[in-house]
Amino acid sequence: MKIERLSAFVEVARTGNLTRAARVLEVTQPALSERLQGLERELGVDLFVRTPRGVRLTEAGRALVPHAERAMSAIADGRRVVDELRRGAGGRLAVGAAPAVSTYVLPLVLHRFNVEHPAVELSVRTGHSEEVLEMVLREDVQVGVVRELRHPEVQTTSLYEDELVLVVHQGHRFAERARIPISELAREHLVTFDRASSYNELTQALFREAGIVPRGTIELDNIDAAKKCVAQGLGVALLPRQAVREELASRVVRQVALAGARPIRRRIVAVRRRDAGPVVPIVAAFLGLIRAAQADPQPPARAI
Repeated sequence: MKIERLSAFVEVARTGNLTRAARVLEVTQPALSERLQGLERELGVDLFVRTPRGVRLTEAGRALVPHAERAMSAIADGRRVVDELRRGAGGRLAVGAAPAVSTYVLPLVLHRFNVEHPAVELSVRTGHSEEVLEMVLREDVQVGVVRELRHPEVQTTSLYEDELVLVVHQGHRFAERARIPISELAREHLVTFDRASSYNELTQALFREAGIVPRGTIELDNIDAAKKCVAQGLGVALLPRQAVREELASRVVRQVALAGARPIRRRIVAVRRRDAGPVVPIVAAFLGLIRAAQADPQPPARAI
């Protein structure tokens, strides 16, 4: 059924008058009559009986009214949802994120996003970068925030650089030194986390290049556990800067630069399917907030 025929039927059924219905729909009366006749031909029944006072619904017409009204309401809802999505005022946003991103970046970003876009239905799934990439490819999520990965079916957008920094206990012998030779780490216990992660790969590559082996290693499965071990003085660790912002600010741990070592960085990107179409406003707003959070990690002030 054509939308204009259904809308004509609903309006005539509501007003019971062709002239008034034509005025509301902003069409001529002959054009309105043609739409009604087209609908009747399509259904093979008469929907109205013409009377001197206007028109009256037939039994078939009365049966069609609630269905036609629901159809027009659904169309109106669909248009509203699409318009909200186009304007970034509503819709749904499904995000996938790697663990370090979901733990240390997203909470602030999600707060700001909910404040600015309260009508958007937001869902987040987490996994290692490769797992999030698969979520994007399966269309389980619209966008993934992961370390830089290559895949022919996705396009990437750079968000920020994630740097590993050496952190030590506040009472450690390195704590009051701005910089140490990397060779001195050979005398330390190294706290590592998540052997399967790219962070671990970067750390091991750094030590191989420097030709050193730490005195001992404490292997853990997550960053928070690694931070707690450092805070207890059980060893030193190379951790993502974004993960130790609070501890550095409160001086629970101290950051020490490594002389003779290249910076250990990895790029964090947004990945989307290449065939996903143009970036919609809510996705663009979300990614913009991630960039802004890296430049200004402070939470927004509460309204009084």
